[in-house]
Amino acid sequence: MIDDLKGKAVLVTGASTGIGAAAAIEFGRHGAHVAVHYNSSKAEAEKVAAEIQKGGGKAVTIQGDVSSSATCRAIVDRTVEAFGRIDVLVNNAGGLVQRVPVGDLTDELFDQVLALNVRSALMCIAGAVAHMRKTGGGNIINVTSVAARHGGGPGAVLYAGSKGFVSTMTRGLAKELVKDNIRVNAVAPGVIYTPFHERYSSPQMLEGFKATIPMNRIGTADECAGAFLFLASNQMSGYVTGQILEVNGGQYMP
Repeated sequence: MIDDLKGKAVLVTGASTGIGAAAAIEFGRHGAHVAVHYNSSKAEAEKVAAEIQKGGGKAVTIQGDVSSSATCRAIVDRTVEAFGRIDVLVNNAGGLVQRVPVGDLTDELFDQVLALNVRSALMCIAGAVAHMRKTGGGNIINVTSVAARHGGGPGAVLYAGSKGFVSTMTRGLAKELVKDNIRVNAVAPGVIYTPFHERYSSPQMLEGFKATIPMNRIGTADECAGAFLFLASNQMSGYVTGQILEVNGGQYMP
């Protein structure tokens, strides 16, 4: 049990399935109060919230499309309304949207990917920082990807580039917000078997990815959850900011 997570108010965006759901449930098991954000997967989000409550935490579900800046700020505000504060923000919402070769890219897809993966994180941070300053600090954990390091798989250059933006802004915001006692870090999952890869990667692609991983297997969402707990805990990582924690089975070793 990580003692200093008990009673903390945590917002996890994109928490209805996959890595976000695993992280949200683990925060709940350590006694946190968790806002489970979702866009369209209401039933799944409610299951995550029920699991959190079963494990001893408190939970609320919050719906919203994070591609809208106003909605991002509203999601943060609703978390504060529910719990009185926000101590930890996990910017997990995001997606590849579509695998497209560079010759077929459109302005519409560019805007969609950047809004979903970059602007959403920035606007949630912008909303959360004001609240964190009032309560003396907090923790922001962005979700980037191994794709930010190696450029991504076929047709994923926009996704990889957007995650590269997330990695870079993590470092910049860590320096900007350190004076406010706000730590900013990121988790970079490798190839993790979640609805993301069910949607965007064929079995053949996954086998190809697996061949590049020293552990010779695809990771699971549960194996990512501990990284979020570590970075959210001042007890565990109080001297850690501006860092990218890689969870990839050895696929990339910076």
